[in-house]
Amino acid sequence: MTTAVLSGTKFNVYHAITEKIVAAIEAGAGTFTMPWHRGRTAAFMPINAMTEAPYRGVNVISLWADAMAKGFGAGHWASYRQWKSLGAQVRAGEKGSMIVFFKKAEPSDEKQDDESVRPRFIARASHVFNVAQVDGWQAPLPAWRSDFEINQEVEAFVQATNAEVRHGFDRALYRPREDRIEMPNPEQFFATDTRTGTEAYYSVLLHEVTHWSGAAHRLNRQFGERFGDRAYAFEELVAELGAAFLCAAFGVANEPRDDHAAYLSSWLEILDRDYKAIFTAASQAQQAVEYLCQLAGAPLNPPNVQ
Repeated sequence: MTTAVLSGTKFNVYHAITEKIVAAIEAGAGTFTMPWHRGRTAAFMPINAMTEAPYRGVNVISLWADAMAKGFGAGHWASYRQWKSLGAQVRAGEKGSMIVFFKKAEPSDEKQDDESVRPRFIARASHVFNVAQVDGWQAPLPAWRSDFEINQEVEAFVQATNAEVRHGFDRALYRPREDRIEMPNPEQFFATDTRTGTEAYYSVLLHEVTHWSGAAHRLNRQFGERFGDRAYAFEELVAELGAAFLCAAFGVANEPRDDHAAYLSSWLEILDRDYKAIFTAASQAQQAVEYLCQLAGAPLNPPNVQ
């Protein structure tokens, strides 16, 4: 746990993690590559090597940012003590990657028995190390699934949510008033060096399904009224993160969308003005993923831990 005081001021975990993510976004700004865009490499969800549980919310983005900066590939991470308990040793000189956990604050004596008082949580920083930084442990091989199997899984997942998806349109979008998703036909999505045309189609579809989850009668997120609104840009960030989490869980390669150039400056402005914004966006994206999984009746198991 980090309790240090930096430069005479109290350490701020929100500030520290946001700065790291902003640096990663700015590093890829020339190609509009975000920390969650690394082709096949980023398709691995960060996993705790000891518990085999996937990291959640902002910790996913934080670890992806470090993986991008340090050239890590495998998705397994653990604390120094956890690696030691697994019989592995973090190599001398290796620096950990920051994640955050929330500790419940104890209420004051006069509020102990007041049921109307909502619990308060305090953010605390911790550090974990990637499997590439340790000796004596081998990451398990991911269960192999064909592209056909992955495509079937994603298609079944979207259909099970009962989202209305119509095809034959010039661009992909979610229309809140009609409560439907409009998509170009699958054959209109092209392959690149790191993903197939089908993966391009499904990564965009998962983005729009994340938007769909935020409707007033579902998770009730604020969409904003027009392009340029802060709420509009923030919802785009939530959908982008939700799609990234889903792509990682399914094993679908994810690349920058054509509209990232339009949103990049807005995202950076939001993160610069509010150091808790990325935490909120990631939390809402995680909530959207879990809501969609509940509708689909199929909890997602990251492919690198099956």
